[in-house]
Parts: sequence; structure tokens; C-alpha cells
Amino acid sequence: MQPVAFSLAAAPHERHHMKFSLAHSIRRALHMLYVHACNNVLIILGFAATILFLSLLKHVHAGEVLALDNSAYVLVVVHMRQAWLTPIMQSISELALPVVLVIMLLAVEAFAPGKRPGACAAVNLALVCVLNLLLKELVHRPRPEGFRLISETGYSFPSGHSMIAMAFYGLLVWMVWRYEKDAFVKYLCTIGFSLCIGAVGLSRIYLGVHYASDVIAGFCVSLAWLAVYTKIIAPLFMLEKELGAAHTSAKHAKTASHEHNA
Repeated sequence: MQPVAFSLAAAPHERHHMKFSLAHSIRRALHMLYVHACNNVLIILGFAATILFLSLLKHVHAGEVLALDNSAYVLVVVHMRQAWLTPIMQSISELALPVVLVIMLLAVEAFAPGKRPGACAAVNLALVCVLNLLLKELVHRPRPEGFRLISETGYSFPSGHSMIAMAFYGLLVWMVWRYEKDAFVKYLCTIGFSLCIGAVGLSRIYLGVHYASDVIAGFCVSLAWLAVYTKIIAPLFMLEKELGAAHTSAKHAKTASHEHNA
């Protein structure tokens, strides 16, 4: 009787299947780590923004004009103002006006991923507006006097335009960074929306309707708000799409596995 030879080496098709499964598991694990890292970065930024806001609030509540405000006045109002630049800054400031935001909300609803991305952005915007009104009523800081280029009413701290810009366009950055698959579109939109946020804040200082500390405080409040909103509320609007995408990905992986086995 001839001895039977046993081999511990896997068959070629089995080795290929093992490599495919391992590669898929590694990609899935890396994606999960990436998502958790992004969430943690936003939480850390939100925590740091909260500390900075409280520091600014302390000085403003004491009636102080910060050195930051004086420096920004000299740099932006004294040295930067030009006749040709003023209309541009006025247009940039209008990126946080209701009519522009409504148009953007319609675009978000039409093109952004998720079950109800437009509702997600609208709820975020409404809550931030309420938060801004409450903070302004609590602080009662008057607006700068003597160098305004446009007429504005209400209190100054924190800047409403800056809060709205950071909350609204910042949420769009979060949506794009989290859900967009095309790397070029992801980076293009992230850079574009981030520039919109910074430009709106700068325009409010340029136009003389806010101190620099108002703008920075507005950014800080909305950044801290986004850390909470994107963690708790936004996923409720985006969950159905995420589950659908995960199901589709698993289905494709299962189909590909069967094809390789065949």
C-alpha cells in the first residue's frame, strides 16, 4: 500500500481567497480607525475652542478691549481697507445671509449624501442662530464705534455671521470629509468651505461691525457646537445612508468572494 502524502499548503484558489479576505479586513479596519480619528480630532478641537471662548468671554465681560482687537484694527481696518476691496468684502459677508444659506440648503438636500442632509444642515443652522442670540443677550457687548462701513444692529459678542459661517460651512466640511469618496472633490470642497469661513470672519472685522475677539469667539462657539452636533444629532440624519452603504459594500465583497471561489 502506498503512503498517502499530506500537504499543509493551501490550494491556489484558497490562498487567493485568504489574501482577498485579509486585504478586505485590513481596509475595513483602517477605514474605521480613520473615522474614529476624525471624530476624536473634532472633539479635541471643540474642547480647545471651548477653553478659548471662555477666556475671551472673561475679558469681554470685564469690559476690556483686548490687545488682539487693537492689533486687528490696525492691520485690517487701517492698512487693509481699499476702495476696490470694500464691495468684495461686503459680498463675502453676505455668504452668511439667509438668502444665500437657503440656496445652499437646497443644494445640500439635492447633492449631499444621507437620508436627510438638508434637514441636518437646517436644524444645525437654526439651533446655532438661537444659541447666538442667547449669548449676545447674556454678554451685551456693544459693537465697535466710529469705523463701520455698513449699518448693523444688535450686540457684538459673539459675531453672528462668524458663528453661522463656521456652523454651516463647517458642517459641510464634515459631510464632505466623512462621506465623499473622490479625493479631489473631498479636498477641493474642504479647502473651499474653509476659506469661506475665514473670509466671512475677516469681512466682519474689515467692515468695522465686529471686534476680532467677536469673530474668534463666534468661531470657537460653533466649533465646540459642531463637535457635539456631529457626534449626537447629525448621525441620526445620515444613518440610513451609512447602513445602506455598508450593506452594499458587504454585498459586493460577498459576491466577489463567490466569484473567486468559483
